[in-house]
Amino acid sequence: MKNDQMPPRRRALLRGAVVVGLATVTGCGAEAERSTAPHRAAATGAPPAGPQAARAAKPAQPSAYRLQPMAGYGPPRALPAKLRVRRKPILRMDGRGRPLVLTFDDGPDPRYTPDILRTLREHDVRAMFFVCGEMAVDNQDLLREMLDDGHVIGNHTWSHPQLTRMTKGAIRDEIERTCEVIEDATGEPPAWFRAPYGAWNRTAFRIGAELGMEPLAWTVDSLDWTEPGTSTIIRRIKSGAAPGVVVLSHDAGGNRSQTVAALRSYLPDLLDEGYRITVPRRYAR
Repeated sequence: MKNDQMPPRRRALLRGAVVVGLATVTGCGAEAERSTAPHRAAATGAPPAGPQAARAAKPAQPSAYRLQPMAGYGPPRALPAKLRVRRKPILRMDGRGRPLVLTFDDGPDPRYTPDILRTLREHDVRAMFFVCGEMAVDNQDLLREMLDDGHVIGNHTWSHPQLTRMTKGAIRDEIERTCEVIEDATGEPPAWFRAPYGAWNRTAFRIGAELGMEPLAWTVDSLDWTEPGTSTIIRRIKSGAAPGVVVLSHDAGGNRSQTVAALRSYLPDLLDEGYRITVPRRYAR
């Protein structure tokens, strides 16, 4: 039977089914303790450890991220015709001179992040902050301060779980909810994503790409989450410094007073040695 011969009720039902199908294809899906040892699992394959590791994840909330515009931000962003999904995270940054990227994970934390921002401002340099949604949602003023100072804000999931042990829907929820907080606070969506513990999988790469983010790992790990002492953090960062290096530190997730003190010491030294502390431009897709 041709369409123009169908009864009106049947034609209406078919049209409704098509609309629902399109919404399913184009929409984003709905969508554990933040360990104070965020990179141990990446090196050993062990599950996240820490005194709060047993805390239950927050219940997922339905997300409409990028399905409908936020007030004043225009229409939803369309996915590129040919989505580029990386198989490995970016580890180094290219650039002229002696570029070096400083990154801080797990914040923002009102106890330590303001001091880090103050030190960066004193030396007129920019850094990257990979924030967790559960920290960012109550400290959106710090996100705006980061943006005003020219720093780059990246997505580090909502609650810092090990993504490789989660379902696709749970991974999407962790990432999307944090995208929402960042864009709500700053008016700009994040362009970079970092998996907790450095634990990536195909699903994390793809969801990050669908949401318009590049995956960034690191070259030098300060291991500051172990609280090894200020002098040890300084030594690790200065000995690992080289053009294109991405340095990993933390501004939350535990006592970060050593990280704050170390930055005050090694940052001017790196600048004196000719390093250009910078943030990356967006990688072309």
